[in-house]
Amino acid sequence: MNYKIDISERVLHFKQPAGTSRGVYNTRRSWFVTITDKNRPGRKGVGECAPLPDLSCDAIPEYGVKLREICDRFECSGTIDYDLLRPYPSMLFGLETALLNLNAGSLRLFDTPFSRGEVGIPINGLVWMGNFDEMLARLDEKIRLGFRCVKLKIGAIDFQKELALIRRIRENFSRQQIELRVDANGGFSVDDAPGCLELLARYDIHSIEQPIKQHQWREMARLCKTSPIPIALDEELIGVNEPLQKAELLDTIRPSYIILKPSLHGGMYGSEEWIRLACERGIGSWITSALESNIGLNAIAQFTAHIYGSHITMPQGLGTGLLFTDNIPMPLEIRGDELWTCPD
Repeated sequence: MNYKIDISERVLHFKQPAGTSRGVYNTRRSWFVTITDKNRPGRKGVGECAPLPDLSCDAIPEYGVKLREICDRFECSGTIDYDLLRPYPSMLFGLETALLNLNAGSLRLFDTPFSRGEVGIPINGLVWMGNFDEMLARLDEKIRLGFRCVKLKIGAIDFQKELALIRRIRENFSRQQIELRVDANGGFSVDDAPGCLELLARYDIHSIEQPIKQHQWREMARLCKTSPIPIALDEELIGVNEPLQKAELLDTIRPSYIILKPSLHGGMYGSEEWIRLACERGIGSWITSALESNIGLNAIAQFTAHIYGSHITMPQGLGTGLLFTDNIPMPLEIRGDELWTCPD
């Protein structure tokens, strides 16, 4: 047995409450796995396992116990059993990251122009839910910082007030100047969704994520077929782990886009599988983080550059590294509306 894995737990604290239609996050709990190899003294690899309560398919009560069991299996075999770990995407993502880190001997998990600090990855500015004044201030700040793509979380306050925010943007910026995305997090009812989409369509919205709750394939397929705004699936993909299931979902719903979060959607292995299946069907995709620390964000950003290449034009959702008061220092920085790595 060459490998040894240590597990540590850490709670991160948000600078400001992170509001979604499912509730508000004030803290973020992560488990960090550290792999060492007795054949390579002094080398180690660290990965982050960060399930989201009430969202991740592997956010189970005895998470730490199951993670220890999976790590014990890896210590014995020395390999990742991807089929065994399909139901545990956040654990798989952490192990994938740690092993890549160990084998690379550095934070450069993949050798790409991004990881070498030669290019940045375009990202969207994220406006979290809050009251009208809070969201307005956050929106103005993102635009002031130079973001050309802004994503608004909607579905928590009065919909007319959310439309007023969107109207404010369009009164001052055309779609060529500011790309607008909205994320409903399943906040619309099946009956209300068509009308809401019609109203949003007046403001040149790029796409809307998950307008209704997941597990309503027939209703979501109908929306995707008739919506005046392209629909992107996010939560809908959670827990759909087998390749045949993934293909069936895509063939049934036919969304315009899918949005991949490795810690929710099968780790890097499962996310790459989703992207390949979507591409075969002419369905677009982009990658986002899921409130991980900078350990997870670095891995997701490097995976994004590895998957999509050095000429990424569609903004990705990789700007969450600034959310915490006690984040883990990493050589990542946001320059304008791009995420950059700063290698030694």
